[in-house]
Amino acid sequence: MITIDDIEAAAHRIAGEAVRTPLLASAALDARLGGRVLIKPETLQRTGSFKFRGAYNAVAALPEAERAAGVVAVSSGNHAQGVAAAAALFGISATIIMPDDAPQAKLEGTRRLGATVVTYHRAGGADREAIAAEITAQTGGRLIHPYNEPLVIAGQGTIGLEVAEDLAARDIAADAVLVPCGGGGLSSGVALAMHHRMPQAGVHLVEPQAFDDYGRSLASGRIEHNAAASGSVCDALQAAAPGAIGFEINRRLAAGALAVTDAEALAAVAFAFHTLKLVVEPGGAVALAALLAGRFDAAGRTVVIVLSGGNVDAAMLARALAAG
Repeated sequence: MITIDDIEAAAHRIAGEAVRTPLLASAALDARLGGRVLIKPETLQRTGSFKFRGAYNAVAALPEAERAAGVVAVSSGNHAQGVAAAAALFGISATIIMPDDAPQAKLEGTRRLGATVVTYHRAGGADREAIAAEITAQTGGRLIHPYNEPLVIAGQGTIGLEVAEDLAARDIAADAVLVPCGGGGLSSGVALAMHHRMPQAGVHLVEPQAFDDYGRSLASGRIEHNAAASGSVCDALQAAAPGAIGFEINRRLAAGALAVTDAEALAAVAFAFHTLKLVVEPGGAVALAALLAGRFDAAGRTVVIVLSGGNVDAAMLARALAAG
């Protein structure tokens, strides 16, 4: 199991490479919600999302001989770019298996970072894990899973450490932390860090309404699956099911799960652009969407939200702004 020591080790490992993103306030958001909201903008992170943290931690922690064989990853785009960037920093090869319907910005960004991209037809039921297994068998490369990997979860947990440290430095006690959730790597890492550093702040997972496997899994006490492979504007949050490692953490430590509609996610993207002056992708905006749509009541509370990524195609951003 992952411990707080693993997250602290990850923080030391990624220091100097990952951006320590700030904790931002918005008077306009506070006034609208009647509470105090602090924003952790991982949109400003290297490669445009939190995924660089876990990817770099995993690659850096590999023994040199194992790392030399290269790395392999499966991803809809943000983990892809994180792994590609980490591999480039170490001068090793990276092969990324990505769905052919991934946002063009993410496909192009991954290739631009020097990775070899292998696409598959997600809607047709292709098994990305099987493709990855075949490639790792051929190349000897190490698979860096996007969420069911201890080193990745520990790297994502550094967000929780930074949030807790920055809150303590301002003498602020948070009541809740809202985190976007797909496979659960980010949420479980943050939940573990907050449990040890600021346990009174309940960590709430936020996912797309059509991909609410985590909420159903927490309710049933066992891992539940999504019926569809794709179909939400929140492309980064369309995992088939919670990862087993993160689920064991979230089952014990998460305060609950919330779900937002695609329309609410798009409205949050528009609000972030117009009011916060931040570019956020729909999946990265779901925690903000949960507040704006009243899924979580921030009135009279201090709430931290994570904006997990900003890698949005121009067409999707235009769609959000038009809808908003």
